[in-house]
Amino acid sequence: MKALKANVTNAFQKETRIPTCDNSGAKELRIISFYNRNTSKGRVPTGGVGDLIQASVCKGNPEMRKQVVFAVIVRQKKEYRRPNGERVKFEDNAAVVLKDEKGNPKGTMFKGPIAKEAADRWPPISKMASIIL
Repeated sequence: MKALKANVTNAFQKETRIPTCDNSGAKELRIISFYNRNTSKGRVPTGGVGDLIQASVCKGNPEMRKQVVFAVIVRQKKEYRRPNGERVKFEDNAAVVLKDEKGNPKGTMFKGPIAKEAADRWPPISKMASIIL
């Protein structure tokens, strides 16, 4: 997992429900925790585009429901700033379900664009992405 150059605004916190944009069988995830996030005592951990999360599947195939999976956030509605000064925001929020912590996606295709920050940080996701913005 590489470092991000963009100043990504943290748009999600624990218990947030986020839809998926792949064909892994999960339709909606509920965020349980964020990886590599250190906060001060009492502060709720938050995350944004490119972050690795642990989530439970709320909606989807019966065999996928109630499972705890790893996922990466690939789109967010809240705008964030890139180093060249432009601001980026998407029409919806989305995540991609992973097989393991290394970043290999469980699905075989993604619907919609993927943020450049998430694609740079997770090379297996960028190989399968059709549109990178």
